[in-house]
Amino acid sequence: MNTAAALLPTRTLAGIGLAVAATACFGLLDTTVKLVGAVMPVLMIVWFRYLFHAVATTAVLLPLRGRAAWRTAHPRFQLLRGALLLSLSLMGVVALQQMPVGEFTAILMFTPLAVTLLGATVLRERVSAWQWALVAGGFAGVLLVVRPEGEDIGWASILPLTMVFMSAWFQILTARMARTEDPLTMHLYTGWVGALVSSALLPFVWQAIPDARTFGLLVLVGSMGTVGHLMLIMAFQRAPASTLSPYLYAQIAFAMVFGWLVFAHVPGTVELTGIALIVLCGAVSGWRATRSRSLPIAPPED
Repeated sequence: MNTAAALLPTRTLAGIGLAVAATACFGLLDTTVKLVGAVMPVLMIVWFRYLFHAVATTAVLLPLRGRAAWRTAHPRFQLLRGALLLSLSLMGVVALQQMPVGEFTAILMFTPLAVTLLGATVLRERVSAWQWALVAGGFAGVLLVVRPEGEDIGWASILPLTMVFMSAWFQILTARMARTEDPLTMHLYTGWVGALVSSALLPFVWQAIPDARTFGLLVLVGSMGTVGHLMLIMAFQRAPASTLSPYLYAQIAFAMVFGWLVFAHVPGTVELTGIALIVLCGAVSGWRATRSRSLPIAPPED
């Protein structure tokens, strides 16, 4: 038996395991952000998260690659990608102070379907009737989670809905850049763009960290974001996107579990139905997109 063929199942299983572990990190990240946001300014939380990311990634990459770690063919796109992600992070922290973690995560999981929608309406890509049906089904799920006529989430739902379409552009940009850019170099630039921009704004909101518990929560925010993204990169190096995409929806389950453990929040029947619709339509859409070799699925960022 060919050695490479024999190792393939093991590599694929490792990729799946890494992807699921990454979604657990992101679920814990969002839960911790919601918790620490009660006592710290939004910008300070985001600043600490990106500073940790930047320093940790640099400490790993520079000894291995030296100056080559910074080599990029598209520095302007690296800056744009970093700025987009920083904006998403700021909106995410604000939204998590106003709504449950599970519902917030579920709305963001509409992003792959939004990529399809933008691909058809803006990039003029061909979209099949099946894909339109999946987009419609996923949006119906979002409406069930948000429930515009209800008062449980209210105006805060505008933030993750805005994030969905910003994230869709971020994913499209990431997918285009991934054709020529090293994923770890992109990861490095993402951290430093976020850290430097937020540092420039930090004097306007700076306050002392009140206690060791809060500092520990900030460290957890930084480490979960950094480790989660590194594991996701490693997962996509070991298994194809079509294999991994359904497992990325495990983030919703982790978010609901952590939300229940920390905040005692349990989604109602209507919300759970909407979440199930988003997961089903998004997973099928991602699988069909990768099978048809259309725009590749980029790892979700947080």
